Formats: sequence, C-alpha cells, structure tokens
Amino acid sequence: MAAAYDSNNIFAKILRGEIPCKKVHETAHSLAFHDINPLSPVHVLVIPKGPYVGFDDFSAKASNDEIADYVKAIGDAARKVGVDADGYRLLSNCGANANQEVPHLHVHIFGGRVLGRMLKTDRE
Repeated sequence: MAAAYDSNNIFAKILRGEIPCKKVHETAHSLAFHDINPLSPVHVLVIPKGPYVGFDDFSAKASNDEIADYVKAIGDAARKVGVDADGYRLLSNCGANANQEVPHLHVHIFGGRVLGRMLKTDRE
C-alpha cells in the first residue's frame, strides 16, 4: 500500500510558490525545474502538479490528460535543456526500497556527460 500524500513535501511547496525554483518548462499539469543539488551537468526534475506520491499512485489515479501532459512535459524538458542530441537518463525512485526521498512523483532527467551503466551489479 502506497504512503499517503504529504501536502507539506518540498515539491508541493514549490508548486504553491512557497519555495522558488529555476523553472525549465511548465504546462497545465506539469512542472520541470533544475535540481538544487545536481548529480550531473544537467539535472532536471519533472513533477506532476497533482498530489501523487509515486508512479503507481499516478498511473492509477491521474486523468488521461494529466498522464499525456506529464509524459510530453518530460520530453519537452529534455529538449529544452539540450540533452536530446547526446542522450540522457530518466530515473524515478518510487517507494522506500527505491530510496524515494520526496513523497511526490518526480522524474529526474540526467545528462550532459557519459552516465555509465544503469546500475552496478554483482557481476562487475
């Protein structure tokens, strides 16, 4: 069972304008902005504007318009920051085992350098 949405999480505060962000792209249902602690030369977060904890919550409860808007916003944000030409990685941590730090669905867009393997494995 997914955690309940916390309306005081940092992304909810950004959406309400209580905390500023360096905006990349905004639509009716989504917001993309630069991460304040980037892990690569390009590190953008894309969040839906609705109160969704993770991808499971979003895919179960969001409207078709919200889902389409969010997917398009991720691609639009990647193009706006210029990582579409050389490649980029999308990452969304959902839940405790994935180490989700903010209980609001978000996709990280990483780019601007070679990112290496997706995950280190025991085989390496």
